[in-house]
Amino acid sequence: METIGLIGGMSFESSAVYYRLVNEMVRARKGGLASAELILHSVNFEEIVALQKAGNWDGAARRLGDVAERLQSAGAGCVLICTNTMHLIADEVAARISVPLIHIIDETAKSLRADGRKRPLLLATRYTMEHGFYAERMKGHGIDIMVPDAADRTTVHDIIFNELCAGRVHDSSREKLIDIIDRAVDDGADSIILGCTEICLILDPTRLPLPGFDTTTIHARAAVEFALGAEEEVEEEAA
Repeated sequence: METIGLIGGMSFESSAVYYRLVNEMVRARKGGLASAELILHSVNFEEIVALQKAGNWDGAARRLGDVAERLQSAGAGCVLICTNTMHLIADEVAARISVPLIHIIDETAKSLRADGRKRPLLLATRYTMEHGFYAERMKGHGIDIMVPDAADRTTVHDIIFNELCAGRVHDSSREKLIDIIDRAVDDGADSIILGCTEICLILDPTRLPLPGFDTTTIHARAAVEFALGAEEEVEEEAA
């Protein structure tokens, strides 16, 4: 089994979900008391948020690149950045290591394409919805994302940072998100991307007006597929 390296803490609320999902998936695949070989480096989110607000993406890339190098040195066979927003600097982080960086946008695009979805609504932080890196990478996969209007983008961003990242889940905020999704249905959306790793804390992708794609679950599953792939190939050869 390959060791999975997680760059977490952005926020620790979603990193805890990653840890649970990866281990549950390994146990489901292997049975018994099996769990993942995993290394988690959790950063101080307050420092990362300060870099985001300052637009200091080069500083953020250096910080997460340092963490990625440490994970590889500790034995990680792959690395995941456990947040959508910080994939804005994923290429810079990937350049610092020689093991694969499993990219959350690419994995989400694979899931959308497999289900025949081409026009998803992206619910995410303002950085993810507005900086263009997400839409550009998705377009490379033949997917044309939609984002909410400016007022709704502010609503989604504030729910993420002021509530979900602080461990608070409010029914009133869930209703606001559903209203945003309903408007997207009218505008022609064919699916929903839960494009922030905390949104799964408030929205169930199976109980939305449109098919939902939870990036946290998709990313965790890709890590498990990578980690178990080598082990299962050895088992097949031995058989």
